[in-house]
Amino acid sequence: MSARDPKLPPSPDLDAPASDLPDMEDEAPLLLESDEEGVVEEGPLAVGRAAIARAAKHAPMGPGVYRMIGADGAVLYVGKAKSIKKRVLSYTRPIGHTNRIARMIAATCAMEFVSTRTEPEALLLEANLIKQLKPRFNVLLRDDKSFPYILITADHAAPQIAKHRGARSRPGDYYGPFASVWAVDRTINALQRAFLLRSCSDSYFENRTRPCLLFQIKRCSGPCTGEVDAADYAELVREARAFLSGRSRAVKEELAGEMEAASEALEFERAARLRDRLAALSAVQGSQGINPRSVEEADVFACHQEGGATCIEVFFFRTGQNWGNRAYYPRADKSLSEAEVLGAFLSQFYEDKPCPRLILLSHAVEDQTLLAEALSARTGKVEISVPQRGEKRDLVEHALQNAREALGRKLAETATQTRLLEGVAAAFGLPAAPRRIEVYDNSHIMGTNAVGGMIVAGPEGFRKNQYRKFNIKSADLTPGDDYGMMREVLHRRFSRLLKEAPPGQAGSEAAPDDAHVWPDLVLIDGGQGQLNAALDVARELGVSHVPMVGVAKGLDREAGRELFHLPGRAPFRMEPRDPVLYFVQRLRDEAHRFAIGSHRARRKKAISEAGLQAIPGVGPARKRALLRHFGTLKAIERASLADLEQVDGINASTALAIYGYFHEPAPQ
Repeated sequence: MSARDPKLPPSPDLDAPASDLPDMEDEAPLLLESDEEGVVEEGPLAVGRAAIARAAKHAPMGPGVYRMIGADGAVLYVGKAKSIKKRVLSYTRPIGHTNRIARMIAATCAMEFVSTRTEPEALLLEANLIKQLKPRFNVLLRDDKSFPYILITADHAAPQIAKHRGARSRPGDYYGPFASVWAVDRTINALQRAFLLRSCSDSYFENRTRPCLLFQIKRCSGPCTGEVDAADYAELVREARAFLSGRSRAVKEELAGEMEAASEALEFERAARLRDRLAALSAVQGSQGINPRSVEEADVFACHQEGGATCIEVFFFRTGQNWGNRAYYPRADKSLSEAEVLGAFLSQFYEDKPCPRLILLSHAVEDQTLLAEALSARTGKVEISVPQRGEKRDLVEHALQNAREALGRKLAETATQTRLLEGVAAAFGLPAAPRRIEVYDNSHIMGTNAVGGMIVAGPEGFRKNQYRKFNIKSADLTPGDDYGMMREVLHRRFSRLLKEAPPGQAGSEAAPDDAHVWPDLVLIDGGQGQLNAALDVARELGVSHVPMVGVAKGLDREAGRELFHLPGRAPFRMEPRDPVLYFVQRLRDEAHRFAIGSHRARRKKAISEAGLQAIPGVGPARKRALLRHFGTLKAIERASLADLEQVDGINASTALAIYGYFHEPAPQ
């Protein structure tokens, strides 16, 4: 249900970072004036309260989620409530609001409501909507990469153990999350020694006629060739699943009992194998730093604030072992307390991850009981606690120490980045240090599989979740026309920005990590020609507020001799040892790396779809000869020019064409 009023005036410009509903003592006072008769309401605050009051008439009485919407249609805030109507009416009070809440009310032009059956459901829906919509007044979890897991498959007679990242579409049991791929690889290697499970692919498994090297070095039981019967392998799989499910002590006791029984029965070889497996399990639990004795499965969260920034350190403990840690820097208002940020963070964190049976926190959060109830409904009984003593408290203190150190490093890096951005502003004549820099580059081989790349950088470094690739689509371009490619890329980018965030529109200025925000500086990898192409697009679209700079490579492509082209200014070079020059080089190189990687991915896809016959001069006969000689497409791609010339039917010119197809020439 929604309530909107198209006659409402636009909301005021909101330049504060996104947050929940905090106090802000350093901002302007409420838009209220007092007289002898009482309080007189004027300005946007009164308009916003009126819009909320109209929407409250249609608000449901039960639990659910509400969205506050600005004049431009963007969602400003997502909240949950036990009674939506009561919560919404609380925003219509004439006094008693903090300055931050007053700003949000003043910006609100409409509201939307979603009813849920229970308050825990509302909490989970709120987390989903915050991650999807990224409202500027909520605490935002910024996580641009997924966690790796261990997978034991269930779609094969001999299950495979493997690392997995991404959608969990394959049947099987997933264990994690692990903080890094390195932690997954280390754990899988140890589990192979302990449980002897296969790690090979199904196709490799089906085509074996003798055991592979892993069987010889006692890291696989050899189910591919019947070295272990199906029942015994199934028992190994059962033990591995039990160990990864948190029953590590039971598995170790079971193996120890079997080892003693084998020894008493004088089966010394079997006892030795069980001894080695026990040693491997001990290695899994003993090689990962701090490993608790009293905690089998838990996630530990510690929050630390300093210098207006927040760091949340997360440690993952499974099967009594430390599976690594990861630091997060959520986007939140400076006035929010550590407990408030941590509470908002938790509901979003578990939106797409399995939850352990125990969650340990450094600070008590407001909706602790409600959050535990919501998570328990999804994954079984979940306990959330703030330990005060003992080993669990030690785990929290250890995480808190890591949070302090991580935030200290982050602040130091941010300070350095800020100085570099100020140097960029001075070098290119910008009015202020840029908060969002976009860098563009193109990649292709003689016009084929052409891709444009855009990378984004700002005060916090590279923002990889904002990177974009542009597959060149225009059929009118001459193959290899770099200027035309640049025109197409920038035309598509700026046209979309004009549609989604017109310059000067109220509320269009979002956080610099928002994809729908204008850059403060555009760097073009190229000389005057590429810059002119970019300027032509800007003039055509009426974009005049975005500074553009062309970065041309130095003589003989020598790093440090880059020539910078700016409109209305003679080309110039920076001092060879200038830190700003190194910074710009890093930006340019990252754009080139991203464009090249996107081009290679597109070319690889084209090859897999069209086959070798897409290469000029290679027909069915030469394709068969190449595959007969090298075996696989990957081997052909890696082959040297001399190796290609050794293939029957491949002359020097054809070999050069094949080599050139897989290896792009040095960038010009």
